Amino acid sequence: MTLALATLAVATAKFPIQPAYTYNGVGKPFMVTVAPVHGIKKLTLRLYRPESKETIEEPEIKPGKIQIDKILKSLWKDKKAEVLYLQVRGDGKAVGPSLVLQPMINPPVVTLDPDTKGPKWTPDEDNTYAGIRCWIDQNVVMVTEFGEMEYKMRPDCAPNTVWNFVSLIQGGFYRDIIFHRIVQKHPRTGKMFVIQAGDPTGTGSGSPGYSFALEKSTLKHDFGVLGMARSTDPNTNGSQFYVALSREATEHLDGKYATYGQLVRGKDVVMKIANVKIGPKDDRPEKPPLIKFMKLVSPKDH
Repeated sequence: MTLALATLAVATAKFPIQPAYTYNGVGKPFMVTVAPVHGIKKLTLRLYRPESKETIEEPEIKPGKIQIDKILKSLWKDKKAEVLYLQVRGDGKAVGPSLVLQPMINPPVVTLDPDTKGPKWTPDEDNTYAGIRCWIDQNVVMVTEFGEMEYKMRPDCAPNTVWNFVSLIQGGFYRDIIFHRIVQKHPRTGKMFVIQAGDPTGTGSGSPGYSFALEKSTLKHDFGVLGMARSTDPNTNGSQFYVALSREATEHLDGKYATYGQLVRGKDVVMKIANVKIGPKDDRPEKPPLIKFMKLVSPKDH
């Protein structure tokens, strides 16, 4: 085992709930391991909707290996295209981060509408529910030369985009990467627009060596919202991302770009990066701000 993988294994071992597998086929045993929680009289497993916080089921459990499809009656019965969360609770309080439960279904096919020039989604003709992809919900911390920015991930809005972003972070992709584009004044509104990074070459043309389709996210652009940068083709999402700097300048991007995270800490750092001196062309900073690395941390608002 490499050092990076060993570090990841140690980190994930601290979580109170662990899925046996990331991918769980529909109708098959879905196993998790729940660690003992000291000083707790009643341990439960809460299945809920992340945005509304609505509880769907919350059966009582005991520590150890649990086949959750046996105790969560709705798991395989309600085959919906809906991301749900699974949370260990002790005496009614959250214990550690939740598990993200993403339905494995064929995503809509996205094309560019010739009239509106915007993305157009068409349901896949083979829209089959195949099971659940499961991972631990974590926030992302960008460690920059100006300080740290922490973002809450929103897999309920764009699960494939979040999965891609987190996978790149775990693989060490975002090391010593610059903010190569900073738009301080949107030409139409005059308001601050975006800061953009995620290209390992620093030119604005680099990628992780692949691209994926645009997701139709419901998360509206506002200050601190994280979105995937792409070219005109809606199927060119990869590793480049942007941070919105104002609602006024970015609201026209709603539904056209995949938004997948929200700033929860580090507004001052965002503004320091946004206000660096810009060079003579292409919105490129004279001295591009550096992202040293990114890391995953447990959310504080379980």
